[in-house]
Amino acid sequence: MLCLAPLGVRAGEPLQRSPPHSQVQAQNHAPRADGSPVAVPEPSAKALRHYHESLVLSGARILWMLLAPALFVFTGCSARVRSWAERLGRQWYFTFALYAVACGLIYYSISLPLSYYAGFIHPHHYDLSNQTFGRWLDHYAKGALVVMLGLLAIGWFPFLVIRKSPRRCWLYLGLLAAPALCALVWAQPLMIAPLFHHFRPLQNKALDSKILAEAARAGIEGSRVYEVNMSEDTKILNAYVTGFGSSKRIVFWDTSLKALNEDELLFILGHEMGHYVMRHIVKFIAFESALIVGLFYIVHWLAERLIARCKARFGFDALSDIAALPLILFLVWLVALVGLPIPMAFSRHMEHEADRFGLELTHNNHAAATAQVKLQEYHLGISRPGIIVKLWLFTHPPAAERIEFCNRYRPWETGRPARYGEYLKP
Repeated sequence: MLCLAPLGVRAGEPLQRSPPHSQVQAQNHAPRADGSPVAVPEPSAKALRHYHESLVLSGARILWMLLAPALFVFTGCSARVRSWAERLGRQWYFTFALYAVACGLIYYSISLPLSYYAGFIHPHHYDLSNQTFGRWLDHYAKGALVVMLGLLAIGWFPFLVIRKSPRRCWLYLGLLAAPALCALVWAQPLMIAPLFHHFRPLQNKALDSKILAEAARAGIEGSRVYEVNMSEDTKILNAYVTGFGSSKRIVFWDTSLKALNEDELLFILGHEMGHYVMRHIVKFIAFESALIVGLFYIVHWLAERLIARCKARFGFDALSDIAALPLILFLVWLVALVGLPIPMAFSRHMEHEADRFGLELTHNNHAAATAQVKLQEYHLGISRPGIIVKLWLFTHPPAAERIEFCNRYRPWETGRPARYGEYLKP
């Protein structure tokens, strides 16, 4: 899922906050006929506190994602749960199912305090959230249930491949990553997202007619634009393109529809259409799939050597043993964390090009820049993060880079051709 969120710890989960609408509108956000540049806003003291606390929470979550499976496997707990599941399950799949459910319940139970603080207490402390505790808990439980059902449905398959081909399993599983990602991206807007929020076609008919005209200029026929009731949970702004094939769509959070003016919304739509016409979802799936093949090779190589050295401590001697699941997860997350700057850089490149497309479609530099300013202000954002934070956590270019690009990119004013003119109709 590709989105407009300025800080990409998770797509669709920015780390920032909103000032009163009247305050934002009173600043430099009204359209200017003179096309004067928009200043990069300096973060408030509150935004700086939120940013640093968010980094600590992100670090804690990453540490916990590594520590939990490592403890589970290195203490032999995984092998003991496997042995318990074998006694009750008897047949292989039922053994796996019991093991998966038991491990899932343990993980989500002990993760609850950190998830509660990071997902409920922290955003409420900074006035980012409208969510009630009951609704937060409902979403937490649904998220856990979706993961556990997915694990029960397909989690057994990698172990079958490992048993059948212990030496080349990493290659076969890596090659299956592309169709698996396509299926997941296709299902997300149709089967997963509606479990948490209500989606409907855009209700503002005047805006919808302008969107259809803009879509026609971008060569997109029959585009699907939805709004989602995120204001039940949050005060932050976002829009994104999601889905694959028949499920592809552009989604606006209702918070964005209320906070941004029409010109800003049309630029954001142009940005999302850029993802659409340049097939960024397909490109990202292909890029991620290639990385996954390499990741699986490294994980397989490390896992085989760790098992050979620590099999007495682990309580299993083969990667095909279901008790190896936490070891696999630990290594996947560790290797992925080390290599995270690679997909993050690719994501930032696509977001930058989507900004370029939005500008070439609308020619409204001021609205594009003020939209970025509002995203930063409503999210308690930081315009110029440190290089390490940018490399590891930002799926989008930092706000300062985006605003400055929106201010200066005007090839049409000097007669230069548009980079993506091939996609645009007169």
